[in-house]
Amino acid sequence: MAEAATSNDNQYLTFTLERELFALDIASVREVLELVNITRVPRTPDSIRGVINLRGRAVPVVDLKQKFGMGATRRTVNTCIIIVEVSLDGESTVLGALADSVQEVYEMETAQIEPPPRMGTPIRADFIRGMGKTGDQFIIILDINKVFTAMELAGLAQTLGEAGQDAGEA
Repeated sequence: MAEAATSNDNQYLTFTLERELFALDIASVREVLELVNITRVPRTPDSIRGVINLRGRAVPVVDLKQKFGMGATRRTVNTCIIIVEVSLDGESTVLGALADSVQEVYEMETAQIEPPPRMGTPIRADFIRGMGKTGDQFIIILDINKVFTAMELAGLAQTLGEAGQDAGEA
C-alpha cells in the first residue's frame, strides 16, 4: 500500500491539450469545473474565450490550446475549466484555463523532472517548468505564472472593466 503524501510540493494536476499531456503544480489549482457557458467579451484576444460566473464573480477563461498555437478547444463531454491562481508582480489573479480533459493528480519527485527542452515543443520554453515522464509519455509541466504576461493580464482587466462599464451604461 502506498503511503499518503504528507505535502503537495511534488503533486501536479495532469490534463490534455490535443494528444499532449500537460501538468500544473497542484498548489496553483483551485478547482476543476465542467464546461459551463462562457460569455464572450468584445475586443479580447482569441485565446481569451470570455468570462464565467464563479460564485458571483466574473472569471476570465483562457483557451490554452489557442494561447499555445494549437487551434481552438472544441466542446466535448471531457472538456473542462481548470480554475488557477496566477501571481504576477505580487498580485494574485484567478483565471480559468480550458483543457480537453483532466487526467489525475500525479506525484513526481524532483529527480524525475528534467529541465525544459530548448526546442521541439509547440510553446515557448519559458512557459515550461520542466518535463516529467509517465510510462513512455512525457508530461509538460507548465509554470502558470509565466504562461501569461503582466501586460496580457492588465489588458484583460482593462477590457473586463470597460465591458462592465458598458453594461452599466446600457
